[in-house]
Amino acid sequence: MTAQLLEGGPVAESVLKDVRSRVETLQSSGITPGLGTILVGDDEASAGYVRKKHETCETVGINSFHHQINSSDSPETLLEAVTEFNKNPEIHGYIIQHPVADGFDFNQALSAMDPDKDADGLHPVNLGKLVLQEQGPVPCTPAGIQAMLIHYGIEISGKHVVVVGRGPTLGRPLSLLLTTKSPGGNAAVTVVHSAVKNIPDITREADVLIAAVGIPSFITPEMVKKDAVVISGGISWEGKKLLADVDESVADVASWITPRLGGVGPTTVAMLLRNTVEAAEKTL
Repeated sequence: MTAQLLEGGPVAESVLKDVRSRVETLQSSGITPGLGTILVGDDEASAGYVRKKHETCETVGINSFHHQINSSDSPETLLEAVTEFNKNPEIHGYIIQHPVADGFDFNQALSAMDPDKDADGLHPVNLGKLVLQEQGPVPCTPAGIQAMLIHYGIEISGKHVVVVGRGPTLGRPLSLLLTTKSPGGNAAVTVVHSAVKNIPDITREADVLIAAVGIPSFITPEMVKKDAVVISGGISWEGKKLLADVDESVADVASWITPRLGGVGPTTVAMLLRNTVEAAEKTL
């Protein structure tokens, strides 16, 4: 292995240190930030992600709230949970864990959220703010990836970034974020997806290659330019083993690479809590 590791832990801890300080300031004004989660179905991986979010809330002084919806429940129960969280003044930000179980409409529920409480930055209003480069919550995994690039001094202004995947929670908003005129932005971004026939030809042109497809070891060394920065944003599971989009052998070609464990995940959670604190600050 020749690549340096883009470890998410130090980045997340830096963000959470700032979050703790801001929580203390809010508490001195009589406000304790609250994060809510809505989980639809019994997917073990999603349940694990939700537990991690609540555990991290406890470490920084954020109150946490949870609403569990079973796969057998009526689809209307999701909208009822959204309404409940919209009205609860103790919840300053919340998320609907994606994906939801079959039979439930994630987009409908997302649109019913109060955009001011959208801790994931995925409400149409907030994605519109991202397009217009206005202040608002930024989707957490894209924000975490950008924070990693900044933390490790990887300049992308004017560089060619290739994002593999166009999903609404990662690939699509990430491509918008990295083109914005801001620190950690100003890149030339190409998005490729399943309909593109010559993906390796395009990925080999990338100065920074970001995989967001959820297919194990999709990115192989033959797809990577020498000394490129390679980030695995998408994951999948084989039983209880987490698998990355980027094969570990890519480390022999890249200059920087995220590890299979402890890469983007910790920064995603940290950004979620930062969005929650920012939402609470707006209530002052």
